[in-house]
Amino acid sequence: MALTVELRAKFAAQQSGTSNFGAPSYAPTIDKLLQFTSGTGADQADLLFVDEDRSIAASSSEDLDLAGVLVDALGTTVAMAEVVALLIVASASNVNNVVVGDATSPVPLFAGTNPTYAVKPGGFMFLAAPNAAGMFTVGAGSTDDLKITNSSSGSAVVYSIAILGRSA
Repeated sequence: MALTVELRAKFAAQQSGTSNFGAPSYAPTIDKLLQFTSGTGADQADLLFVDEDRSIAASSSEDLDLAGVLVDALGTTVAMAEVVALLIVASASNVNNVVVGDATSPVPLFAGTNPTYAVKPGGFMFLAAPNAAGMFTVGAGSTDDLKITNSSSGSAVVYSIAILGRSA
């Protein structure tokens, strides 16, 4: 099964002010495009898992097992050996945060003991590493879970997720 992927991160701003010499302005842009072809080397990926509008009940969590449990959009079981990109988007209508990390058998996304990252309502987390090693390796049974948690009680959270990886 062939896979091609384009990932783009863009930060564009416009800042202006006033001074004795007119209206100065500043328009910085940082634009990064990553293109992946099908394979298991640098700038390549062969596995994709995308799920939109996942819901987690109040004060609950789910562990996404990246080593042979998730099923892609074409019905194929996804068994990642490396992850090269991760996008998590929290719904703007969420009241609580979508918290990433702190699984029992955590993927080595963050360093340290039980680290997490809170994606605020309407926010997103976007990480990528196109190099030959990718972002991190996935170890079946030991470092294969990506935990997603609803940060509080009272209401469910909704999020979308995209994981790009390699089988070897």
